[in-house]
Amino acid sequence: MSLVLGEFTMFRGVLALAFAGVLSFAAWSASAAPPIEAYGKLPALEQVSLSPSGERYAMIAVVGETRRLLVATVDNKLLLSAVVGDAKVRGVYWAGEDHVLIKVSSTVSLGMDFTVDKAELFGVLAINVATKKLTPIFPAHGGIEPTVIGSYGVRQIKGQWYGYFGGITMEMDHSGDYQLRHTYPDLYRVNLDTGDPERVASGSEIGDGWLVGPQGEVAAHATYDERRGNWRLIGGGFGGTLLASGSNPYGGISIEGFGRTPGTLLVRFPTAHATEDEEIPLAGGAAVEAPNDKNIAETLFDRRSLAWIGYYDFGDVSELTMFDPTVASRVRGTRKAFPDQSVAFRSWSDDFGRIVVFTTGDDDSGTYWLVTIATGSATPIGHTYPDVTPSEVGPIRMVDWKAADGLPLHGVLSLPPGRPAHNLPVVVLPHGGPQERDYPVFDWWAQAFASQGYAVLQPNFRGSSGYGSDFVEAGHGQWGRKMQTDVSDGLAELVKEGIVDPKRACIVGASYGGYAALAGVTVQHGIYRCAVADAGVSDLGTMLRYEYDKQNDDSSGTRYWKTFMGPESGFGELSPLRLAAKADAPILLIHGKDDTVVLYEQSVAMQRALQAAGKTVEFVTMPSEDHWLSREATRVMMLKASVAFVEKYNPPDPAPAAVAAAQ
Repeated sequence: MSLVLGEFTMFRGVLALAFAGVLSFAAWSASAAPPIEAYGKLPALEQVSLSPSGERYAMIAVVGETRRLLVATVDNKLLLSAVVGDAKVRGVYWAGEDHVLIKVSSTVSLGMDFTVDKAELFGVLAINVATKKLTPIFPAHGGIEPTVIGSYGVRQIKGQWYGYFGGITMEMDHSGDYQLRHTYPDLYRVNLDTGDPERVASGSEIGDGWLVGPQGEVAAHATYDERRGNWRLIGGGFGGTLLASGSNPYGGISIEGFGRTPGTLLVRFPTAHATEDEEIPLAGGAAVEAPNDKNIAETLFDRRSLAWIGYYDFGDVSELTMFDPTVASRVRGTRKAFPDQSVAFRSWSDDFGRIVVFTTGDDDSGTYWLVTIATGSATPIGHTYPDVTPSEVGPIRMVDWKAADGLPLHGVLSLPPGRPAHNLPVVVLPHGGPQERDYPVFDWWAQAFASQGYAVLQPNFRGSSGYGSDFVEAGHGQWGRKMQTDVSDGLAELVKEGIVDPKRACIVGASYGGYAALAGVTVQHGIYRCAVADAGVSDLGTMLRYEYDKQNDDSSGTRYWKTFMGPESGFGELSPLRLAAKADAPILLIHGKDDTVVLYEQSVAMQRALQAAGKTVEFVTMPSEDHWLSREATRVMMLKASVAFVEKYNPPDPAPAAVAAAQ
């Protein structure tokens, strides 16, 4: 990774250059349809974060051909511009008004001492906006492994800002060299200006995270015994008070933060199918079930008191609930300002006087706005896909259908812009996870296909999140079974409604969606004209053995996958690799060489099996790409290859005269 703090420019001319195309809306006028790569590029703007006062914001933006960290005042005085380069930025957040922290990750080769070859490791870089000094957390020297394993917040103590991070302590041997003796993290307090670390709590083999209080004290910590499945919640540090304990085979508890009232903790309890939230007194006593706890997608906390202040719920359009009446009123007013859009609240000042929101919808490929409550204004910051104009965003809506067994199902339908929704060619695009879900928002992959004339169905099959615990549990043991037929049942509903042509369907997906794509033409037959699998699982047994290698054969992770995949005795009839000779449509395989979630070898083996069976197969290798398509060049490569393959085997209709004229 690289992040270069080169020439920090403070001149208006450079400011205009830095924000060109980011702040300008002039380019969003009627124009020719954008090329496919316009959808595949990394967002031109992301990770927009307001400082506590609301007077400054930081963001990652594309300036020319270069990704940069930009820090500016809300009246657009540029304070800092730093080249991000090839760093994979996973988050941007503030410590006070003068420090910006950047969370990054890299795919790292581990060496012979580990059971897997590669892992995605994380780092944090602290930048002092005033002095322009960059401070890496746990640099590659000294007695701590140069990777961050968990971030536990930032605190100001006696005027100095510190970050709290999990770090693996190394021990010095007799020759004076540092050696890795264990792989569990200890808790360190790190000076954000000097990088000096101080260990404040020791970890253990069963350590499962800490909660750091406002003054930097360890308020609570958790443990989880992977093999036995036992968890404990302990108030304070080592030797503290046992607050709660229990057993869960699928993972330990998560200490989300402090509760709504002083002296309480908000704790999330995972199960095989859902999460539940409770507030637990630090002094001991009965837990209180959190409001709407089974429908909480994300919890939010005050930067100063660290108290729980609100949450996002699950839903087709996720809504934000805030406990403070004044803040709740401001959230409602902001939401009403964008009545026809999906609105996400991304950042805010401590007093909620300024809010950064992100909108997307039928005529919006993604826009960041700065909302100022005092003036009642919403000022555009910029677009995530500036080359995709409002007229080029196809209609997006939810659709409903029932599975063969009667289970109600839902999904997202994206339609081609400017074309009637009748007898269209269709791309079925199941999501990864599989315990995730799709929402009715601009999706770059779906919209790329829609721009070429395809209807795109993103089904939320059983096992998806967001529809309650029973819905998730209905997916257990259903890889290649009912999770698969839920997808084709959705396609059948679109056929019944006359929206799509049943003879012109392809299935495309990534990760679990890649498995579903492969299964659509091997486990199932006679439905799809082609299949595209990016990072797809081709063999369930190989996938499960890889999980054993990453963790062990009796860990929460492997127990989770066993629950979803079902009995190993059935893997042969559900693994596309074993059914390659039965493939009834051409297949495109795409895979990144740096994938640490689904091994690249899964696609290599599938290609060989298909070739041996005399089937039509193409394979695109993405060098230096991970599981999440984090690099622009390879993301564009994947998109162009997948669209070209579908067009080859499932050609779209010619554009109507009005659309063709616009192009």
